[in-house]
Amino acid sequence: MKDFPENFIKFLGTAGARFVMIRQLRRSGGIWIRSGNANVLVDPGPGSLAHCASSRPRLNPATLDGLILTHRHLDHAGDINVMIEAMTEGGFKKRGILFCPRDALDGDPVVLKYLRAFPARIQPLGPRRKYSCGDFTFETSPRHRHPVETYGLKFMLGKKKVGYMVDTGYAAGLFPFYRVDFLIIGVVLVQPRPEIFHLSLPEVSVILEKLRPRDAVLTHFGLRMLEANPAKLARELSAATGVNVISARDSMVIGF
Repeated sequence: MKDFPENFIKFLGTAGARFVMIRQLRRSGGIWIRSGNANVLVDPGPGSLAHCASSRPRLNPATLDGLILTHRHLDHAGDINVMIEAMTEGGFKKRGILFCPRDALDGDPVVLKYLRAFPARIQPLGPRRKYSCGDFTFETSPRHRHPVETYGLKFMLGKKKVGYMVDTGYAAGLFPFYRVDFLIIGVVLVQPRPEIFHLSLPEVSVILEKLRPRDAVLTHFGLRMLEANPAKLARELSAATGVNVISARDSMVIGF
């Protein structure tokens, strides 16, 4: 990966919720992180493998050191099994770590049982714990307000502390965990809908005002967010909060 920065995040997809994913109005592939010599893929939703193959430069899943599944919903987990196959070269190379909540493995699992011997290790996630995967270390958030077991992430890239706030309903007690330099935040809704456990644009504005990250990236857009023009909304949030806010694009790379 000599054509990428030493430490980077690539947005394989920026789709959020069902209809944007189903219609592929935005891709749903998760984010690829490289930290030093470690490569980690977070939330490989539908199309993740294809988006790795079509990436320029190409991203080779056989170089992955780990897969992180923040929660079991299909827009995050649709390609988790094929990415386990790809990371382990069809199971012939027992390598890599799968990090996922316990409910992705138990009951009605999204990780197929026959694949579970392929990675070197499966590590269940819990709240407020630290994990490592080669050069990449990360901490999980308190459990999010979501219908299934869900955790956000916090980690270092270069000299910046990065937070990845995935799907959650608004919960003031959750947000101090995300006091970081660089915040990636999923914003599905234009306006709050209390019955849907996703963040809305006004709630994100409050979060940014409270946390004051240096930079923030909006992603995981629902249908109404796309119709409202996320790039325009990001500029308005920047003006309102004083935080440098940008809207993620499919295939966007940010170096650290």
